[in-house]
Amino acid sequence: MARIILKDLRKSYDEVEAVRGINLDIPHNEFLVLVGPSGCGKSTTLRMIAGLEDVSSGQIIIGNRVVNEVQPKDRDIAMVFQSYALYPHMTVFQNMSFGLRLKRVPKPEINQRVRHAAEILNITDLLDRRPKQLSGGQRQRVAMGRSIVRDPQAFLFDEPLSNLDAKLRVQMRTQIKKLHQRMQTTVVYVTHDQVEAMTLADRIVVMNGGVIEQVATPQEMYDNPATRFVAGFIGSPAMNFLPARIVRAGSRLAVRLANGQMIEVPEGRTARYQSHIDRELLFGIRPEHVTEKRTHTSPSQRDFTETVRVLEPMGVDTMVYIEIGGEEVSARSAPKAVRPVGEQMEFTIDMAHMHLIDPTTDKVI
Repeated sequence: MARIILKDLRKSYDEVEAVRGINLDIPHNEFLVLVGPSGCGKSTTLRMIAGLEDVSSGQIIIGNRVVNEVQPKDRDIAMVFQSYALYPHMTVFQNMSFGLRLKRVPKPEINQRVRHAAEILNITDLLDRRPKQLSGGQRQRVAMGRSIVRDPQAFLFDEPLSNLDAKLRVQMRTQIKKLHQRMQTTVVYVTHDQVEAMTLADRIVVMNGGVIEQVATPQEMYDNPATRFVAGFIGSPAMNFLPARIVRAGSRLAVRLANGQMIEVPEGRTARYQSHIDRELLFGIRPEHVTEKRTHTSPSQRDFTETVRVLEPMGVDTMVYIEIGGEEVSARSAPKAVRPVGEQMEFTIDMAHMHLIDPTTDKVI
């Protein structure tokens, strides 16, 4: 177990700055997920922690020592890659024990460690097989087992589930979650999949363009995104964004959309939005907060009617697509409540979950 600290960490490739001043404090036993689109710097950050990339400037501290100049093998961390990198001519047992044998660990200890890791990962019955006899999920568990036997201070995962199909990814997420709960070890995990990040993380780090947009727990990030990028990246389907203005509506404030539609702002937000009256803003609302018309259970709920443009049945829910002021808006509805395409449908929007974004800064107000 180890605390990992990154201080003003930077990485440049010639004129391109891939990581631009990352500061993170990762406590013992935390499961931290770095998430973001391709090219945001998340894998580069992970590889610098592992020692596979040189640091341009800044510090990496693992435990109580600065490891910038320490070789990867001496950092006491284990890394699981997207590719399984198993030796095809070796059995599962031999693959998992390879690193220990190189270090000349006594055979009884090797046997004990490998069998303990195999038990954790439920692959004890696979120890005599070779990689070609395994499924993708089994191979990934062997790769994880190879790391576990080392008993490292921290685990680093670089998109380990990307090669698996959707069903197997869900199963492996559960395996990784159970592994962390059982081993209580510091984990830094990289993914581009925000659902993976939400389900696995104690805290999420959203990266964009080499910088950190926000660090928060999954629920906090979902409820209170700090920027437009985070608001649009976290959550599936993505948040709706509509051009809007805040205007006075008697003694209250309202959001005026591009089609002239006015939706009252919850009274508790009046003071928060007072200084932004009549400014061009973006109004954000998640699809799950725009539903078929429902009985109001909160004073922040409002009703409106729009024409159904597209329907996407998803089993338990149906995604309903409408247009407001020329902008597409998605709503999540009970399947039996939807109207056919081309017909009018009544909706309820919960303004308690609204967000206003300043387009000049992309910050959530």
